[in-house]
Amino acid sequence: MTDAQSPTGTDGTDGTAALPHTAGGAPHTPPRGPFRAGDRVQLTGPKGKLTTLSLETAGEYHTHRGVLRHDDVIGQPDGSVIRASTGDEYLALRPLLNDYVMSMPRGAAIVYPKDAAQIVAFADVFPGARVVEAGVGSGALSLFLLRAIGPTGRLQSFERREEFAAIARGNVGTFLGAVPDNWSVTVGDLVEELPGATEPQSVDRVVLDMLAPWECVDAAADALVPGGLIVCYVATVTQLSRTAEALRDTGRFTDPQSSETLVRTWHVEGLAVRPDHRMVGHTGFLVTARRLADGVVLPNLKRRAGKAEFSDEDVEAWTPGAVGERSASDKKLRKVARQAAAQARRVAAAEAGSAADPEADSGSGDAPDGDR
Repeated sequence: MTDAQSPTGTDGTDGTAALPHTAGGAPHTPPRGPFRAGDRVQLTGPKGKLTTLSLETAGEYHTHRGVLRHDDVIGQPDGSVIRASTGDEYLALRPLLNDYVMSMPRGAAIVYPKDAAQIVAFADVFPGARVVEAGVGSGALSLFLLRAIGPTGRLQSFERREEFAAIARGNVGTFLGAVPDNWSVTVGDLVEELPGATEPQSVDRVVLDMLAPWECVDAAADALVPGGLIVCYVATVTQLSRTAEALRDTGRFTDPQSSETLVRTWHVEGLAVRPDHRMVGHTGFLVTARRLADGVVLPNLKRRAGKAEFSDEDVEAWTPGAVGERSASDKKLRKVARQAAAQARRVAAAEAGSAADPEADSGSGDAPDGDR
């Protein structure tokens, strides 16, 4: 690991220095069998409200309608119904990856599961892929990418803000039980750090989730293998337009393709079948393009004449300041980073205790390889 690849900001001030690492980027196997102390559980209450918490011996979950004891959940199989002190019933399930990213601590807005799934699909992320991600945020997309590349792949994440990097490490460590060795987080600007972290034409996929991805197009082109793919995730139409034009202007990519994903759920109960009143609408646009071989000129497409040019005033409207950036305070980010790191350490400690006591799992009836 070079200096540029080494995670920075791990001096212990944010609590991430003590996070454990897996050996050789071992894959994460979701836990099976009865709930154990340290497991995360998703509780569905009487009115359908979801609550996610980490199980602790002698712990309690308090609501205005009574108390649910953690010990009543520990030892029960996944998918059990637990009664609170008032008799209310709660459905207990282990949270899925999409459940986890929606409830984990966050300092920056996350990539929603509907967009993360499209990124993995449109970028054709495969087991063993070498992926570069810029704009790690709270680590939601990193989790989806790590699952897609498997233990033989490599994910290199770049984040400008040290606080966000710390939160991401804590969140990934919590869900996977440890920080995988095939994932690195570099605090710094992608344009400056990427050349020192990778060899030219050695990366299969580049995923950019940032305010101004057009600034990183040339660096991404240098790192990508011919035929490699870049995916940019942007929020506004002005960002979308400038990103697409920047990809075209390099002459090193295929014509960019743009899309957005809208998800509409349906109410289906007997003959009452209709769309739900609410839907997950616009969250962002995806812009994808493939790297051309060096020296190749993309054939011109036959297009109807249009107004493709833009003025300096148009460019000014696309600057990061004009687009706007919502940022959390440093105090809040430090707090969230501490919460994420503490949560990851609790999960790791519970895993270590389970591994040190094999008899704790032998009576569950599950095969040894069913544990995390």
